[in-house]
Amino acid sequence: GDPADSFTRPTGLAMVKVTPLDALAKPHVVQNVSGYNSWPMIQAIGEKLVCVYSRGSGHSIGEDARAVYARTSADNGETWTTETVVADTPKYGEVAIGKGLDSTGAMFLWVRRIGKEWNHDLYRTTDGVTFELVATPKLAVTPIQITVILEVPTVGLMALWFAGDYRDGGPSHSWGKLTTSDNGATWTQTTIQSELTKPQWPTEPSAVYLGDGRILAVARTEMGGTSSTRSQFQMVSTDFGATWTRAQTNIGDVAASTPSLILDTETGLLSNYYYERGRGILRRRVVDPDSVFGNPLNWPVSEAVATGSPIGIDAGNVNATTIRGTHYLAFYSGKAPDTAVLVSVLPAPTAGH
Repeated sequence: GDPADSFTRPTGLAMVKVTPLDALAKPHVVQNVSGYNSWPMIQAIGEKLVCVYSRGSGHSIGEDARAVYARTSADNGETWTTETVVADTPKYGEVAIGKGLDSTGAMFLWVRRIGKEWNHDLYRTTDGVTFELVATPKLAVTPIQITVILEVPTVGLMALWFAGDYRDGGPSHSWGKLTTSDNGATWTQTTIQSELTKPQWPTEPSAVYLGDGRILAVARTEMGGTSSTRSQFQMVSTDFGATWTRAQTNIGDVAASTPSLILDTETGLLSNYYYERGRGILRRRVVDPDSVFGNPLNWPVSEAVATGSPIGIDAGNVNATTIRGTHYLAFYSGKAPDTAVLVSVLPAPTAGH
């Protein structure tokens, strides 16, 4: 096979039927102390889970009171270690916004730091307890967020970002990629699309590398209205991220819903997790990625896998990771000013008969 392939892809999955869950996954509590515990990132380092989250007084990203914390679990998310501080800079509000692995298998974490400046700090950890600041890149276009980090052959590590101001007006929105060939010390920024209107704007993307130079990303939309106008975006590349195509999907049971993708290398199945805000339903769609890569309207129906509070912005933002055939889904739920960070544990999807 091509050395650029990350794994050997199973064949014959295009019309896959996925075995449904027997029951909804009951969440484990990561943190529920008083305060707005929110916007978690979860990452496996070997057999250990690391869950990073932010806490402030409310749904506000820039308040000085907001800092980033971490806990780890060695028993599949059932119990969690004592909270440690990742970032708590005086006069800045900090939020974890993106994660992935570095070239050695350690965890990378993007933290947005807002005060007199708007910064993005990259941290690295090998144990989920001690986090080392690696870089604070100075970027020509200041992102709102830098999200997923993935390894792409011939490129190194790649992260996706988006920028804009959430206004309904003129074409002021963009998205793009950051790449590094020195394991995060320096980053090169590329804008993929700019001067987008708000309805054209993909935000908070998640992405996976499929092999053969192909990358598939799914992004949130900032639009409301009908299921067609608020459907998720899909962005694909066939040349290791050099060029991209963006289209809307048929995934419309979303509301300000951040996606998180898991690609299972053993089965070849791709899971798209997202939390339908307002209804309090954590959903997934499972697919053979070949069947949607060039057909963004071909995603199968969703399945409810967990539930949280049926409330607007005080619940959501699922973020997923996997360890040996098990998926771990971090999200937050509650009602301001008090919300909790939760983790649901699911078996990885399998093909039915």
